[in-house]
Amino acid sequence: MALTPSNMLPLGTKAPNFLLMDTVSGNYMSFDQLKSEVATVVMFICNHCPYVIHVNPEILRIANEYRSKGVSFIAISSNDVENYPDDDPDKMRLVAKVLQFPFPYLYDKRQEVAKSYDAACTPDFYVFNGKDELSYRGRLDESSPGNGKKLDGADLRTALDNVISNSPQIENQVPSMGCNIKWK
Repeated sequence: MALTPSNMLPLGTKAPNFLLMDTVSGNYMSFDQLKSEVATVVMFICNHCPYVIHVNPEILRIANEYRSKGVSFIAISSNDVENYPDDDPDKMRLVAKVLQFPFPYLYDKRQEVAKSYDAACTPDFYVFNGKDELSYRGRLDESSPGNGKKLDGADLRTALDNVISNSPQIENQVPSMGCNIKWK
């Protein structure tokens, strides 16, 4: 595990479209099918990363709360499963079912989607407005495993509230930190 920060894709970037398999349903899904006219959160996560495991409870709280406000959530795992078998699609399906993900958990086998989003770590969060323009990228909140900070999703919640209310976005967007994406 190498502690890695987000690359911070430029704000205003149009959401790259994709077509990836949802590990729960087995169906292929695209950004265009899953996006919301309000806001869309694209999250790069995986099964084994301790940083993702740490934030999963808050990701679920936020997704369950903000879906009722019209926000769409999409989780993607892009890790190399040959060298990291805990992130295999069958295990992704199991994690999604056990944690009761209220969003699709997509598998980026070719790692092309992670590259198109300039994703670097897990977790890595991107918020797109209703025009599919990047409005926020960065961390969930200040909390990380062992730092004693409260897991509250403050940064992501503020970003979503600002998009929903058409308010100015957070100017000081702090990169997420986590395990590097496991490239092939």
